[in-house]
Amino acid sequence: MLDRSESALGIVFGSKVYRASFLALLIAGIGMSAATPQLTLFLVRELHTPLPVAGLYYVTNLAAPVAGYLVGRLSDRTPERLLWFRICALVGTVGWLAMAAANTVWLPFVISAVALSVSGGSMAQLFAACRDELSRHPTKADNRVVATVRMAFVIGWMIGPVAGSWFGGEFGLRALLVATATCVFAQMIPLGRQRVERYDDVTLIPRSTGRRQIDHMMPLLVFTAICVLAMTGDTIKFGYLPIYMAEQLHVSDTMRGAVIGIQPLLELLLLPLVARLADRFGGLKVMTAGAALGLAGNLAYATSTSVVALFVGQALTAGLWACVGALGVSIAQHLYPEGVGTASGIFLSSIPVSSAIGGAIGGLGVAAIGLPHVFFLPAALTTLSTIAFAVLSRRADAPAT
Repeated sequence: MLDRSESALGIVFGSKVYRASFLALLIAGIGMSAATPQLTLFLVRELHTPLPVAGLYYVTNLAAPVAGYLVGRLSDRTPERLLWFRICALVGTVGWLAMAAANTVWLPFVISAVALSVSGGSMAQLFAACRDELSRHPTKADNRVVATVRMAFVIGWMIGPVAGSWFGGEFGLRALLVATATCVFAQMIPLGRQRVERYDDVTLIPRSTGRRQIDHMMPLLVFTAICVLAMTGDTIKFGYLPIYMAEQLHVSDTMRGAVIGIQPLLELLLLPLVARLADRFGGLKVMTAGAALGLAGNLAYATSTSVVALFVGQALTAGLWACVGALGVSIAQHLYPEGVGTASGIFLSSIPVSSAIGGAIGGLGVAAIGLPHVFFLPAALTTLSTIAFAVLSRRADAPAT
């Protein structure tokens, strides 16, 4: 990223679109990460939802692929790319305000499935706009440019949980949800009235319909499914690793926070390295290595008997998430170049889907085999994803970076 001839930082901050996208993702990341860890507490404390029912809230994430696909298809048929970014942000703002005003148990579930699933498409459309700009003005640092923009969201997720815990404690959980709505709306401010025209590559085969369209999308769908397999362990980790540290390892509050907090910090540091490796060796090959790191991380959790092993697991898992964050959306766009908005929406929906699946696996696994052995389950899934990434990399007709 510090190569003067192709400095990703210079490209990002020298471009109005990339710079504004960076700031928008930073604001959105802070708002989303401030509220997300507090939602179960909100359901239990404010709406008096039984804990088992509150745990089902994350199943609403399964609506994300449908919303991501629909928004992406509409974006790929609209001349102005940022229109759907703004629509998604407005829908999200209304959704979070409605969540803050909810007084019945069922309402947050409906809001999440309908409004917040659409809101998630705003980030996908920002990345689609960035891809349009990269296609219009190509560089030798495309992966590093996307990784640099993506870093803003990671920074937001480092700041948000701390800020959200303080804000919720001081002003209440409903006020926190209003603040999140404000951030979701404010992500539109850096882009102002900018327009990004959709880029249509005349060398591509015209869009097909019906069965041929599904055939063209199959590499994207396969890649997204593989990513879901790789990422299921994250929900299990956030849900049960703190419990394991507190009740079985008797780790102090400070040390538990250090273990959980080390991953996003390392991920942030690894993003530019991963992007540079992808520029040199190819994105799918680096994703294969990232999945292998995720496998090793889950095995470290599953066999841990001390906090040192957990730090090792977090460091290895950071490698997986750096690969997903730096390369995932770019690979998805290259696998379906005739519809980068659709590709972005479908790929980014893999994160909430993996969260929902991981939550279900974690709940059943903890009951069956306990802690920390529950992490053998995501290790098995990450093994499959590593093999699948390797096969996909070999079968790719052209470099997917």
